[in-house]
Amino acid sequence: MINKLDRYIFFRLLSITLFVIVMLVFIFIMIDFSENSDDFTDKGAELAEIWGDYYLNYIPEMTRLILPVAVFTACLFLTGQLSERLEITALKAAGVSLYRLFVPYMVFAVSCALIISVLDANVIPTSNKTKIEFEKKYLKKKVEEIDQNDIFRQLSPTSIIRINYYDTNQNIAYRIRLVDADSNGVKRSIVANQMKWEPDSSKWVLKTVTDRIFHESGYMEIKYPSKDTTLSIFPRDLSRTTSDIYQLTYKEAVDYIDSIERSGAGNINMPKVQFYGRVIYPFSIIVVILIGFSVASVRRRGGKGLYIAAGLTTSFLYLAFMKISEPFGYYGTISPIIAASVSHVFFFISGLILLISARK
Repeated sequence: MINKLDRYIFFRLLSITLFVIVMLVFIFIMIDFSENSDDFTDKGAELAEIWGDYYLNYIPEMTRLILPVAVFTACLFLTGQLSERLEITALKAAGVSLYRLFVPYMVFAVSCALIISVLDANVIPTSNKTKIEFEKKYLKKKVEEIDQNDIFRQLSPTSIIRINYYDTNQNIAYRIRLVDADSNGVKRSIVANQMKWEPDSSKWVLKTVTDRIFHESGYMEIKYPSKDTTLSIFPRDLSRTTSDIYQLTYKEAVDYIDSIERSGAGNINMPKVQFYGRVIYPFSIIVVILIGFSVASVRRRGGKGLYIAAGLTTSFLYLAFMKISEPFGYYGTISPIIAASVSHVFFFISGLILLISARK
């Protein structure tokens, strides 16, 4: 009997979760389309692009974001229903503990967390990249560039490059100065009016170049109209945006963070918080189902309205705690990994306390 109950709870949670996801995604798409339809028309976006490139690729990210809410809703609804019908009371009388009853809930939560983690590590970044390219082309979005003017990067322990302005659309840098120095002073200085990325050769091409090589008695100056060069930076290192991490797989994100750390770029904490937040986000599904089960498993006066109110309050506090802690990680007040995980740990412990204190 208990195995049948496990299957019933698992698949009932699955069906309610899928229903909530479909409804929320549908509502979001309708609202978003109504808000952006004028931009689509003004910029000449075709229906195939709107629904194929934009919304089809938006669904995976939307699903990732709303899955904890959907699971939380399913948990509250199903558990509240079992509690209102006194089925949980009957199971307790039959010798089934509240902890044993929680097992299929936890199996479902862990399954959802693993699935969304695998998708976020491999599939969702690709769809996000296509979606963001569409937004840049057709939607009036706020500029998200982190670096644009007065960019400094460390190419090696002895080399530094300064870029006055970088055009992310054309991958062209303007007014460049590259300095190579050691403990004895400057060894070489290269000044160029322009530096353009050539994707075919994976090299930078410098235009109107003045190359000065310093020695003990002075320096030697050589001028070039154009000069190819290989540098340890790429366009992505100069055209950083706040959405970069969400377009990269886990492995690519780790390499990206390592590369900008090596280059000496600023604002390194932001992508770290975003990456750690992505990695730990699936854990929120386990947290919300723990809290939802603990709250709804005990029959209370007020019925389902009380469960819904408790669920909305918990969701708001959870989200608010996550958003409040992130800026502290951005500015280095606390470490990025703590900023990304503190809300999850706090609510997980709160859920455990609620479960332990629930009437068995």
